[in-house]
Amino acid sequence: MVPFAAVRILLDYRPALRDRTGVGEYVHELARALAAPTASAATDEIAVFTASWKDRPSPQLATDLPGVSVIDRRFPVRGLTWTWNRLQWPPVEWIAGAADVVHAQSPLLIPSSRAAQVITIHDLHFLSHPDRTEAEMRRDFPALVRTHAHRADHIVVPSHYAAAEVVRVLNVTRDRVTVCSPGAPGWASAVATDRAVSGGGGGGGGSILFVGTLDARKNIGGLLRAYTRLRVCRRDAPPLLLAGRVADAGRAEVARLKSKPLGSDIKVLGYVSNDERRDLYRTARMLVLPSFDEGFGLPVLEAMACGVPVVVSNRGSLPEVAGAAAIPVDPEDVEGIADEMERLLDQDAATAAVSQGLAQAARYTWAGSACSAREAYRAAIAVHAARRS
Repeated sequence: MVPFAAVRILLDYRPALRDRTGVGEYVHELARALAAPTASAATDEIAVFTASWKDRPSPQLATDLPGVSVIDRRFPVRGLTWTWNRLQWPPVEWIAGAADVVHAQSPLLIPSSRAAQVITIHDLHFLSHPDRTEAEMRRDFPALVRTHAHRADHIVVPSHYAAAEVVRVLNVTRDRVTVCSPGAPGWASAVATDRAVSGGGGGGGGSILFVGTLDARKNIGGLLRAYTRLRVCRRDAPPLLLAGRVADAGRAEVARLKSKPLGSDIKVLGYVSNDERRDLYRTARMLVLPSFDEGFGLPVLEAMACGVPVVVSNRGSLPEVAGAAAIPVDPEDVEGIADEMERLLDQDAATAAVSQGLAQAARYTWAGSACSAREAYRAAIAVHAARRS
């Protein structure tokens, strides 16, 4: 087989510059996987770029991403984002140098004078519920996504659910969309081993865990009501830990916690680092993600890979990601969410869920993600060349 020619791949690393939440973790691990030596792509050049006036990438980043070039530029990020989104200027080559393909981690194009342009559409919730979004996602995404999706040389999505939504809502053809799901984290197997040795979930203690941004889309209100109902039936239920940044749309629910009888049993931890998240998974009895919509749901994959049972809603990609490891529940069915949490407090049910979750998580690898991404890049380069000819 004739190997592909080397490709210069430029990834937008800005979502990972501060807190590595879902999108930030995705681009960080994808860059690492793309740079890992493989027989078919050993000569590809991988670079990540950042642009911020005050935030700098970690000095450890070059070590964390071996084989990846880190390009850091001091620009006012809000101004750059606005001109990129609205004016498609300046070309990324002025900032980060030449590339064959530039991969945006949002649904809006990064302008380029020569590189093929790939966008990532993690979900389309900002179209159906713009009231649940903030900042650029609220200001620019709904107005521009359709135009940018049709101008993009290729589109990357994290799940088959997201692919179907992009085709249906944005009216693009399926051959222009590649599913590039995230992989299970490399540290998860050690957590799963620790849990197996200790009996999992803190030996009957532990916690019920939520990981993600605390906002309306994640159904925080429904989760709190379900937990309150659970404690009526099971006074010995573990505490509920909410790990994640509190979004503007979630502040009202979080503020109301202080006035509720169970306030002391519900803890808002704020954003947690990778190390802190691992510790939370080590002792969790279960993870609950009852979202109204998800393009993927990375905490569900992390939890399954760590040997933690999961409760998910029946919306978006969550049934696809959890597979046989969960019985999806209607996110508006508070009683159903509470019942599923109570079911997983039973040791036999939890053990079965752990086994199925580990098998399901094994299907998602970063090596597979890199392979899918490369397919998307080659397709984008071909389309770009045809458009320029």
